[in-house]
Amino acid sequence: MQALTLSAVNDITVATVPDPSPLAGEAVVALRAAALNHRDVWIKTGRYAGLKWPCRPGSDGAGVVVAVGEGVDPAWIGRDVVINPSFEWGAGERAQGPTFSILGLPRDGTLAEKIAVPAGQLAPKPAHLTWEEAAALPLAGLTAYRAVFSRAGLRAGERVLVTGIGSGVALFALQFAVAVGAEVWVTSSSTEKIARAVGLGARGGFDYTVPGWTAEVAARAGLFDVIVESAGGEGFGDLLDLAAPGGRVVFFGATRGDGPALALRKIFWRQLSLLGTTMGSPADWSAMVEFVTLHRVRPVVSEVFPLARAAEAFALMERGGQFGKIVVQMG
Repeated sequence: MQALTLSAVNDITVATVPDPSPLAGEAVVALRAAALNHRDVWIKTGRYAGLKWPCRPGSDGAGVVVAVGEGVDPAWIGRDVVINPSFEWGAGERAQGPTFSILGLPRDGTLAEKIAVPAGQLAPKPAHLTWEEAAALPLAGLTAYRAVFSRAGLRAGERVLVTGIGSGVALFALQFAVAVGAEVWVTSSSTEKIARAVGLGARGGFDYTVPGWTAEVAARAGLFDVIVESAGGEGFGDLLDLAAPGGRVVFFGATRGDGPALALRKIFWRQLSLLGTTMGSPADWSAMVEFVTLHRVRPVVSEVFPLARAAEAFALMERGGQFGKIVVQMG
């Protein structure tokens, strides 16, 4: 089969490698499509913990089961599936356990024509999705679902601010919140991305690079019950001013760093909750796939590349030029 390999920092090759064989409890999936996440870029550029070379990144994938190992129901063979990239979450719902890992490091990931994974990681592909849309769903959809529902407890009629619209998780947060009847606003440095978010159901958006942008938000949109955030950095403290009394700020990344000390008086006096989150449990995964199926949510696919041009897909993500998920098709 053809597979992408990283042999060193920024060293991408696509070459022929042996097909995987299923161990006991595993299934082999012939992937139809995979999708990139920022995690894959951080691995490629040597900025991720636990790096090993060579490695095969890729956390997102969808395809057809073609073989199963000992102990796996052979009825899986021939079924269209999506792969849960959250491995060994642990026994509790509150947080992942010490053996938790994400598909694509240390285990070989989805940027290949076939992959062997534990059968318990598989779910039927939602029938309304194309292969490309299904491949775009797993990591970002799971992260957004846990953030919006399991952690922030979003309810119909509440007001939501999603920052940095255009990334996969942010777009899912927008789509999920709109699906349950929330009023959603977004932020971006791109007016085009804000306009596209409005097309997906957002009420409007704000350019966070404009000085004093939070005052404009408060004047135009008011305060928010839930704020979904991933950047961190200096601007994180500004979000506290946009949270309504009793509001929840849920965040799953710190791409701009840890930021300054927080104004604790604002947090305790206004009864705010700061909620960290990452990925999701098996229960979150099952609920997310069911939610997407019930509400017929369609992941936003930015661009599609064949596996042979995967380096171009990585370059697009590194430029930040995508709106939605970047997908890699398998031959």
